Amino acid sequence: MSVQDILQSKGAQVVSVAPADTVGNVARVLADRRIGAVLVREEGRVVGVFSERDVVRGLARYGAPALDRPVSDLMTRDVVTCKSSDTVHDVMERMTAKRIRHLPVLDNGQLRGIVSIGDLVKARIEEAEREAQDLKEYIKAG
Repeated sequence: MSVQDILQSKGAQVVSVAPADTVGNVARVLADRRIGAVLVREEGRVVGVFSERDVVRGLARYGAPALDRPVSDLMTRDVVTCKSSDTVHDVMERMTAKRIRHLPVLDNGQLRGIVSIGDLVKARIEEAEREAQDLKEYIKAG
């Protein structure tokens, strides 16, 4: 199963913010949309990822004034990405090795979507369930 398969089922919608948006405003976006991360984009380019973890780290470091800081102060700048042709297994390994939970999907520099560890786990479970059902049918058919 590939990342493209996941994007086809979940959609390619990506929530993005600007580097100057405040941490407080973006935290509200995360809460309202019930998502764990947003892409930080400038002139169409992905320049960072801002996640719930960044909010927590900012509060731990700066206290409540962190909420007034721009997300560019706290975002992850070294953005790890994947391609739509990557396998779910390969992307899960990359996420585990880098200890990250969200990956933008870029093909030839074009943003195609974003996948989370939850999306990947769900896809793997569905794949395992399909394989188990196929095996049951095969055994039943004799």
